[in-house]
Amino acid sequence: MVAATPDLDSQLGALLGETTTEIDVPRKNRVFCNRNLRMDTIEMIGFDMDYTLALYHQDKLEQLSIELTLTKLIEKHGYPNEIRQLQYDPRWAIRGVMVDRHLGNVFKLDRHSHIGRCFHGFRELNHDERKATYRNDKINLSNDRWEWIDTLFGLPEAVMYTTMVNWADKQTGTVDYDKLFGDIRTAIDEAHRDDTLKSVIKANLSSFIVKDPLLGETLHKFRSSGKKLFLLTNSLYDYTTVVMSYLLDGERKAYPSWRNYFDIVIVGGAKPAFFNELRPFVQIDPVTFQPVANGEIKHLTRDKVYQGGNVVAFEQMTGVKGEQVLYIGDHIYGDILRLRKQHMWRTAMVLQELEREISVSDRLEAQIEDLELLDRRHRNLESEIDYQSLRLKKIQRLLDDEATAPALRARLEEERKNTRASVDSLRDRAGLMDAEVDSLEARIDRAYNSHWGSCLREGNENSRFGEQVNDYADLYTSRVSNFGPYSPLRYFRAPRRPMPHEV
Repeated sequence: MVAATPDLDSQLGALLGETTTEIDVPRKNRVFCNRNLRMDTIEMIGFDMDYTLALYHQDKLEQLSIELTLTKLIEKHGYPNEIRQLQYDPRWAIRGVMVDRHLGNVFKLDRHSHIGRCFHGFRELNHDERKATYRNDKINLSNDRWEWIDTLFGLPEAVMYTTMVNWADKQTGTVDYDKLFGDIRTAIDEAHRDDTLKSVIKANLSSFIVKDPLLGETLHKFRSSGKKLFLLTNSLYDYTTVVMSYLLDGERKAYPSWRNYFDIVIVGGAKPAFFNELRPFVQIDPVTFQPVANGEIKHLTRDKVYQGGNVVAFEQMTGVKGEQVLYIGDHIYGDILRLRKQHMWRTAMVLQELEREISVSDRLEAQIEDLELLDRRHRNLESEIDYQSLRLKKIQRLLDDEATAPALRARLEEERKNTRASVDSLRDRAGLMDAEVDSLEARIDRAYNSHWGSCLREGNENSRFGEQVNDYADLYTSRVSNFGPYSPLRYFRAPRRPMPHEV
C-alpha cells in the first residue's frame, strides 16, 4: 500500500472540509471565547465592513485623517498654520482611552472605572494630582464631559487633542479645552461626511486597506456549511462597493462579484440606531446609488441592496432571530454592546490590534512570568509585615500595662527591639521589591505602548475596554479569516475563570 503524500493528504482534507485543531493555530490567529457558542446552531452570520471585513493600514489612515483635519481646522475654523508643524505621534492614543473635555486631560480606566494613568498634553499627572482632580467624579459615559475613544477611527482625535492641548497651554490666554475637542471632532466629521477622506482611500485602496487573501475562502467555508451571510455596514453603497470589490472580486471562481458571497446587503445601517430604532429599509439602485421608489420593503432578497432598516424588521423578514444570528463587528458600542444589552444575537468582535498585543506578550513571556512571581512574593512579604506589626503592637500593650511583672518587662523590651528591627528590615525589602515591580511593569507596558501600555489591561486589572470585550463579545479575534481553520460547526467553549478565592 502506497502512503499518501502530504499534498494529497491536504487536498483530501480540504475536500472533506477537515479543519486543524486549535493547538495548530498560532495564538495571534486564534478565535477566543468569552461565552460558550455552538456554531452549529447559528443560521446567519452578519459582518460589519470597516475594521471587520476591511482592515486598514492604521498608521497611513491616521496620518491621512490628521492631515485632512488640520486643513479643515485652518481653513474653516480659524486655527493658525502653526498647528501643521506640530508632531502628531500616534502613540498618544490607544483604543479605550477617555477624554476629559473640561480639563483637557486624557486618561485610561480600569474595569472598576478607576482612573489609572492620565496625561494633560504631554505631561503625566502623578497620583496626588489624579486623586485631587477625580476622586469625587463618577465617570459616566452618557455625560457630555467625557469622550470614550473606543474605535480605531477615533484614535486621531485623541492624538490631535493631546498634542494641541500641549501646544495651546504654551500660548497666551485661557484655553477652552471643550471647544478645542469639539473643533477637532467637527473637522474630522467633515472630512468623513464630505467624502474628502474616503475619496483619497478609494483612489489608492492598496495603500490604506489590508487585502487578506484568506477572507474569501473563509466566507466560502461558512456558506458551504449551510449558513447565510449578510453585510450590515454604516458606510454608504458608493464606498462599500469599491472596498468590497477590492477585497473579494475574483478571489474565487464561484464568486465573480463580492455580492455573490452575501444573501443580504445592508448599507447606511446607522448603527447603533439599527438596533434601537425602527428606521425603514430603503432599496438602493447599485448603479445610481439612489433610492428606488417601490413602496414598503416586505422581503430582503439577494439581488437587491438595502439602506437603513432595523433589527426588528430584519428578523421578521428573514425568519431568523435571537441566538440563531452571529454578528461580527469591531465597535464595542455600535456593533456589540447594544446587541448584547437589547437583543439576543450572538456577537464576535474583531480587534485588529490583538495580533500585535499577543506578539508582544509572547515575546515578553519570561518577563511577565517574573512580574507575576514578584507580585506573589510581594504579597507574602506584606502579609509578614502585617503579622510582625501586629505582634509589635501586642508587645507594646503589655509594656504599657502596669500589671506586667518587672521580670517580664526586660524580656518584652528585647522582643520589641528585635521585632521592630524585623519590621524595618521587611519594609526595606518591600520598598526595594516595590521599585523592582514598578520598573519591570513599566518596561513591559512600554513594549505595548510607551504611554498607555496594553489596551486590554490597566495595572493588575483589565482595562475598562478589556472588561467590556469580556462582557459583551461572545468571541473575539484579530481578523475574520481567523475563523478559517475552525470548523463552521465548532462548539466554542469559554475557559473556566476562577474567582480570587479559588486561585
